[in-house]
Amino acid sequence: MDQPSNRILIVEDDQRLAELTAEYLQANGYEVAVEGDGARAARRIVDSQPDLVILDLMLPGEDGLSICRRVRGQYTGPILMLTARSDELDQVQGLDLGADDYVCKPVRPRLLLARIQALLRRSESPETKRHDLAFGPLRIDNRLREAWLDAQQIDLTGAEFDLLWLLASNAGRVLTREQIFTALRGVGYDGQDRSIDVRISRIRPKIGDDPIHPRLIKTLRSKGYLFVGDAP
Repeated sequence: MDQPSNRILIVEDDQRLAELTAEYLQANGYEVAVEGDGARAARRIVDSQPDLVILDLMLPGEDGLSICRRVRGQYTGPILMLTARSDELDQVQGLDLGADDYVCKPVRPRLLLARIQALLRRSESPETKRHDLAFGPLRIDNRLREAWLDAQQIDLTGAEFDLLWLLASNAGRVLTREQIFTALRGVGYDGQDRSIDVRISRIRPKIGDDPIHPRLIKTLRSKGYLFVGDAP
């Protein structure tokens, strides 16, 4: 029996772009719906619970950042934001509000498909070998996709949890940005994307790490990041 297609909701007011994107994704086996009005988008995301949302930032009625903020408590699937190439602040805000990844316009179809596939793999394929890690007062559970510090649950976005789990499950091993991007996004690091650095800066204080002099997640210049499992 064939597996059901993943359902993707495109929230985009550019009708031609939305149609072209939908046609490309449908040709690659996805079931795609389109919503062009930001004012209706949040309710549609919550009501339909698609497997993944492609969310444009600039929308009539309500912008993408506001929509992301409103739905995050009721929608746990991946959110892939579409941003203007120069809007680094919007990219940072989107990640902070719960977006899992972003793609810059103009959208390259093959890159978009790779990002979608990587996000869906992460959301659908839980780790089976190791699912629970503990480092002093910090505990991370990959089956529940939750983390706790001193028995208090940590508020992490989906993208932050994925990055924390990747680093923690490789404790004691330096991970380059290239390795992190390949593992989390399915594509290589372009040398300019700051999303990993932004997420780590958000994660550190949440897990009790010192943002100025980190003990748990160390930045190794020109190398990458190291999760120190035996940090004092």
